[in-house]
Amino acid sequence: MELKKQIFHNDWQQVIGKEFDKPYYLELRAFLKEEYAEQTIYPAMENIWSAFEHTAYRDVKVVILGQDPYHGPNQAHGLSFSVLPGVAHPPSLQNLLKELKEDIGCEKPKDGTLTKWADQGILMMNSVLTVRAGEAHSHRNKGWETFTDSVIGKLSEREEPIVFILWGKPAQMKKRLIDLDKHDVLEAPHPSPLSAHRGFFDSRPYSKVNSLLQSRGQQPIDFCLD
Repeated sequence: MELKKQIFHNDWQQVIGKEFDKPYYLELRAFLKEEYAEQTIYPAMENIWSAFEHTAYRDVKVVILGQDPYHGPNQAHGLSFSVLPGVAHPPSLQNLLKELKEDIGCEKPKDGTLTKWADQGILMMNSVLTVRAGEAHSHRNKGWETFTDSVIGKLSEREEPIVFILWGKPAQMKKRLIDLDKHDVLEAPHPSPLSAHRGFFDSRPYSKVNSLLQSRGQQPIDFCLD
């Protein structure tokens, strides 16, 4: 897949397509070309844009912002916190699903694949969209943050309100880009085992999202996965 000329198959192309010609992105593209050629990088190149392909700009109701992709084999596939079918649930995802059961009673699913959420209007985006195998944060400060800042900024410009879920400090740093007069922000510690007990558990994000959506006359999200 050509990283620069990737055409989104929906309205993201019009919204964000200009980023691909900017100097920072051309540098990022050159870096990624080299990385994919010489290293093991996750997700697979064809899955970098999965979050955008599953959730068109006009359809975004909720944003769940992650940090960078899982860096273990066969885990990341372009949606924050989600893993491919048949892959063991990483610790953050286990905690996310544990809170889902506590909050709205959804049983733990066999697969931790969150495409069902993405297809209902949840943009499952990481702040950094790629990572080197076994090296967390290895693609930090290479340009992805500028790109995802632009995405958040474009979403903030929308008239229809969006619920932004910001778990952990890196996600919460994006709050400055959000128009808080128009949109709702839910904040909590990250669901990783290091911080989940500091306030992620019992933060009830799923029921809060659906209360906000229903208060606007929108369809709630069916969060249960099995």
